[in-house]
Amino acid sequence: MTDIDRLKRFLKPRHVAILGGKWSDEVVRQCRAFGFQGPIWPINPKRDELGGEKCFKAIEDLPEPPDAVFIGVNRHTTIEAVKILSDMGAGGAVSFASGFAEVGEEGAELERQLVEAAGDMPIAGPNCYGTLNYLDGVTLWPDQHGGKPVDEGVAILSQSGNIAINMTMQQRDVPIAYMASLGNQAVMGVTEFIEAMLDDPRIKAIGILIEGVKDVPAFARAATRALEKGVPIVAIKSGRSEAGAAITVSHTSTLSGADNMYAALFDRLGIYRCYSIPAFMEALKFLGYAGTLGGNRIASLSCSGGEAAMVADCSNDLDLDFDDFTDDQRSDIRSTLNDLVSISNPFDYHTFIWGDEEKLEATYTAVLRCGYDVTQIMMDYPKPGLCDVSEWDKAARAFASGVKSTGSLGVMISSLQEAMPEETRQWLLERGIIPMQGLDDALHAYEAAAWIGKHHADARAGNLPSPMKAVMAIDDSDTHTLDEWESKQTLAGAGLSIPDAQMVSAADAPTAATELGYPVVVKAVSADLTHKTDAGGVALHLNDEQAVVDAVQGMKHLSDQFLVERMMGGAIAELIVGVERDPQFGPVLVIGAGGVLVELLQDAKTLLLPTSRDDVKDAVESLKIAVLLGGYRGGPAADMDAIVDNIMAVATYAQDNWNDLRELDVNPLLALENGAVAVDALIRKR
Repeated sequence: MTDIDRLKRFLKPRHVAILGGKWSDEVVRQCRAFGFQGPIWPINPKRDELGGEKCFKAIEDLPEPPDAVFIGVNRHTTIEAVKILSDMGAGGAVSFASGFAEVGEEGAELERQLVEAAGDMPIAGPNCYGTLNYLDGVTLWPDQHGGKPVDEGVAILSQSGNIAINMTMQQRDVPIAYMASLGNQAVMGVTEFIEAMLDDPRIKAIGILIEGVKDVPAFARAATRALEKGVPIVAIKSGRSEAGAAITVSHTSTLSGADNMYAALFDRLGIYRCYSIPAFMEALKFLGYAGTLGGNRIASLSCSGGEAAMVADCSNDLDLDFDDFTDDQRSDIRSTLNDLVSISNPFDYHTFIWGDEEKLEATYTAVLRCGYDVTQIMMDYPKPGLCDVSEWDKAARAFASGVKSTGSLGVMISSLQEAMPEETRQWLLERGIIPMQGLDDALHAYEAAAWIGKHHADARAGNLPSPMKAVMAIDDSDTHTLDEWESKQTLAGAGLSIPDAQMVSAADAPTAATELGYPVVVKAVSADLTHKTDAGGVALHLNDEQAVVDAVQGMKHLSDQFLVERMMGGAIAELIVGVERDPQFGPVLVIGAGGVLVELLQDAKTLLLPTSRDDVKDAVESLKIAVLLGGYRGGPAADMDAIVDNIMAVATYAQDNWNDLRELDVNPLLALENGAVAVDALIRKR
């Protein structure tokens, strides 16, 4: 277990040691060039100096245990150095060397030795570039980087070293306060970095670029603490295009891919997910300067109808509210313009007042007074050196005056990322206006700030996500499948609604059907018969004794046990409710469009356990088939309370059998006008 106090020493060191040769030479130079004021102790037994600093011959020669160390030697020597540093009480170290778990069994064994040598000393890596602390001038980084000193800002934690380098070179004025390349995360990963960052009030937001996390419950605890402290987190999770889970015996596994589970994890923890690096950077920029938003109401100003239309189109699938002005607000805005301008939001104020700074200020101020959560002006500057930009500068000054006089949150946005010059961005920031670059990315940033803001408000009200449980592995060879009768009876005990039915032999099937009342369904029952419809093991709409006899005769080759069940009709829609066990997340609940078209429709929502009625209801209402459940084209609406009751019964059973349940499938759950009923079920468990 990493010692978080030692990690804090490592992140904000009083002194640093640098071990190695060529690459470490660059680390010394970078540290001094960036202005690190503390002692720098290079270590190399064969050289007199590194980067202009006198070398120590061995780690043991250092005057005291260093707070932070860059280890730039081969993998075998790295392990030896880590052991010495850990024993002497060093704060932590960057392990630059590659050749560990990423290269096969031999490397994996060396990584195990590295972890053992580290003990509770924090290690970044191995196979990573290191860390950049732009707050305190500490650059344990063996290469060029593009950051600059800041007093506060955002922390970025990236598994990719190259992407980390690229992001330091950004030309967006993202206030990067800390950059960490995580590499293999053998000892210290994204979870530990988040924990440490949360105790630094200078960190205003955290961005993570990950392939995954090793300990989901620990990560969830760190992210929950971020919610409590009001520190927003945005994430890029790579690997979303990977193939979904392999089909086993149920349909659920085709819907519960690892990426869906991470999406559910982020939703649960209030972590906003981005799908591109530009969107990620713009979200961090906005959060770094403005923080989260209390709402999602946006006003947009531009002097072009085409730009206004693009704003509306690009926000169509986002949770942003461009609600229109009130009559009084519209009257106030109209008083600054002529009658040829139509006033709506997004607002095209035309070019009648372009170049007139006083009139521009009056119009902008009238809109800024309207109390939106964000008011943006859209303006792309010409290519530098191409033409006179004085009229663009007039518009910028007018907007800045309006922001100052109203105290509103103002944003200047360019539709193209490159159409906002650096000097303009700096001028805006000095006046409290956020320069956003790229229309789509900026709109996603507003959505992120509002969405995270809701989660932070819930946290302040005491509504925090339930802690996640540790996961025990289940060996598939040590599992068995319950047949449909056993599965249904088991789940009925947990509260699932099932049809009236009897389990009988072939000879007793007609009697059972008569007792239940026609029409009935007859099914062949066997734990080995999991896809009965495909095998011809289901007969529906049987209306008399002879039909039952014929159905049983046709299924005798499949089983000698038969389920005779009352035929259920009147379904408004069919749902699937399943549980798939994941090695990291444990039992995971999947809710989706059910029936025989599960894989074709792929209309599903994944929820992590434990879950709540509200979360289940929201998940059902997010499905495409929700339009059917709500009463499509004047048809009857489904009983939503009954649907949620049945799904919660499955969720409760999964939670109660956390260490034993391998897989569960209720398909379909018929959504009725009054009630809901599960007409097929399967359980696979230890």
